[in-house]
Amino acid sequence: MSRSDWSLRLARPADAERMPAIEAAAGELFRTVDGLAGLAGEHTLPVERLERYIRKGHCLVVHVGDEMVGFLVNEPFNRELHIWEVDVHPDQQGRGIGAGLIRACMVDARNSGFRAITLTTFRDVPWNAPFYEKLGFEEVTALDAHPRLAGELAVEADHGLPAERRCAMICFLD
Repeated sequence: MSRSDWSLRLARPADAERMPAIEAAAGELFRTVDGLAGLAGEHTLPVERLERYIRKGHCLVVHVGDEMVGFLVNEPFNRELHIWEVDVHPDQQGRGIGAGLIRACMVDARNSGFRAITLTTFRDVPWNAPFYEKLGFEEVTALDAHPRLAGELAVEADHGLPAERRCAMICFLD
């Protein structure tokens, strides 16, 4: 299959029903990461929460034919757009779909007047922070200057994610 046989569009509320299965399948890859196997596919975003993000107008989905194979959900916070989740079904990974979702999110954010895109992720997982760095994100090291992201990392730690392996990232839009 070539890159041209997938398509990307804004998400619609009805898409939310299919997102948790893709998130769970993609999450299975954490079984291969030392110390993170217990997180594999365990928790997915609730459909109601996904629908709420989608209604805000910036979430994206990718299809191959009629089948949804990936998505990106985000939420506006003032002049920043925060990515909550990016997932591509394992059967479709390695085709540029994840990078396509991030780049489309950047275009939408820039066109919508946001000044930056933020997210939290694993610092040491190849398809997490290193992937985002290649797309222009940088780690937020001065978290005291970004209390929303510091708060999100604290909530994640409270939910059992290893704080020493997590980081916040930002991509400033010029």
